[in-house]
Parts: sequence; C-alpha cells; structure tokens
Amino acid sequence: MQVFLDANILFSAAKSDGAVRRMVRLLLQGGHKCVADTYVLAEARRNLAAKGPEALDALEALTQELSVATRMYGNAPAKVLDWLPDKDRPVLAAAIALGCDALVTGDRTHFGAGYGKTFAGVTIHSPSSLIERVLG
Repeated sequence: MQVFLDANILFSAAKSDGAVRRMVRLLLQGGHKCVADTYVLAEARRNLAAKGPEALDALEALTQELSVATRMYGNAPAKVLDWLPDKDRPVLAAAIALGCDALVTGDRTHFGAGYGKTFAGVTIHSPSSLIERVLG
C-alpha cells in the first residue's frame, strides 16, 4: 500500500516518539511505501521550527525513509477537492497524482468529513483508522 503522509503526521512523528512515529515505522517495516511531497514537508518544517525546533533533525532523518516528491498539483476534478479549504486541496491532489491508496491525516477539522471515504482512488484515514485497516 502507498500511503501519503500529511504535514501533521510528519510533525507528530518527528516531535514525539509516540503512536504516530510507531505507525510510520510499522508501515515501513511492513513493506508499505510512505509518501510525502515538498508542500507537506515545508509545512511540517515551518510548524516544527515554530513549536519544536529540537525535532527538525528527527524530521530530516524521517524524510530519508520516505518517498518525497516535488510539489504535486495534479489534475483532480474540482468536485473531488471542492469540499476542502484551499490550503488543504494540494494535499489530496498530491495523494491522487502520486497514485496513493491512502492519505493519513490528523486534521479532523478539515479532513474529518472525508475520513473513510475514497476520492479518485485515495481513501482518507485518521491515524487510528489507518492502523486498524492496515496494521490491525
């Protein structure tokens, strides 16, 4: 399975040796491909610089284990993206353009309405639903 990691997943995996970091490690160890693009990576870096600069090295180490694409805009139909705020549309568009099976995000405010739903081949998951679906 190819899983696109949103910025908040990258942030959490870098900032703490907790459940999100373990989820990413288990995905990688299980042979799944974890994917990000420069858009979400830049957002994770910005947020860590502001809220936890000591974790920037952990983020850089994590990115060495991921497949990181240059920013992907994709050609997803507007109806696939129009339910999301403008700043979040590139995230789902990238997951679609990169051929991911899943997008994992902890952003319940903006992506919560899409949890468990599939858009152009990409199913949106919270960390817990992804763990249950893939690792459970």
